[in-house]
Amino acid sequence: MNIDLLVKMANEISAYFASEPDPEQAAKDVAAHLRRYWEPRMRRQIIAYYEERRGAGLSELALRGVGLLAAAETANTPPL
Repeated sequence: MNIDLLVKMANEISAYFASEPDPEQAAKDVAAHLRRYWEPRMRRQIIAYYEERRGAGLSELALRGVGLLAAAETANTPPL
């Protein structure tokens, strides 16, 4: 899938969760959404982008959410 589209989608998802008053919970919610609704290939691609490009183009919240997702995928555990 086109990485620009994945970045756009991650930013839109993070915009939805931005109303959460607790920023850490918002990042966890973004990570949980990506884990729950994105297929494994999409998750692998956004994680690789996060690791290789340091998440260029991701909003701050999306960056934190993808970071949590990357950590959880590496540890093979669900995000917090």
